Amino acid sequence: MIYFEKVSKVYQDSCVVLQDITFSIEPKEFLSIVGHSGAGKTTLLKLLLAEDTPTKGKIFFESTDVHSLCGELVTNLRRRIGMVFQDFRLLPHKTVYENIAFAMEASGKTDEDIEGDVPHVLELVDLGKKIWSFPNELSGGEKQRVAIARAIVNQPDVIIADEPTGNLDPINTFEIVQILKKINDLGTMVILTTHNKGVVDSIGKRVITIEQGKIIRDDKEGKYIL
Repeated sequence: MIYFEKVSKVYQDSCVVLQDITFSIEPKEFLSIVGHSGAGKTTLLKLLLAEDTPTKGKIFFESTDVHSLCGELVTNLRRRIGMVFQDFRLLPHKTVYENIAFAMEASGKTDEDIEGDVPHVLELVDLGKKIWSFPNELSGGEKQRVAIARAIVNQPDVIIADEPTGNLDPINTFEIVQILKKINDLGTMVILTTHNKGVVDSIGKRVITIEQGKIIRDDKEGKYIL
């Protein structure tokens, strides 16, 4: 479980980004976080990843206070969270296989693990035939599927997808959403941030709406309402 307890974030210029945020996310849950640009969604994710610290409040990953960790313990926490970004962040001079293998190598996996797991995870995202392609040979939707495969290959407890369909057309957007739902059905918690009303409405799962740094709605089976 992830728990935000009365979390606020104020920057040095007195800019209030988050105000008294409290909510929890259960294991295996699919949560969409929505809100206009600047509402505080990205700051929320940075706090969870311990890339930034709250001005007030605490964030717990299971029973661990995220911001009590340091050094290798922070690294270990982040390894339990797979990240998917809007801009893919693939290594341009590495093949699809090598991009995913790189993430496994960074986690200390063996060559045998890599050789077995990379093809398997690519089949999961319907990209088995693109295993030796380079990023510049892929469509935007295919690049995002590689990014998802890279995020899940080390079997994290949580997948965070930060505006994953922001650069995609409607068809590729639909395919990415279906893959995220499949991952969630297999037992992984998914946290999605998005501006896309159609995406949120099609998922039909819990939706938290943030406006001016505050939670204004928390709907168990919600839609995009702003």
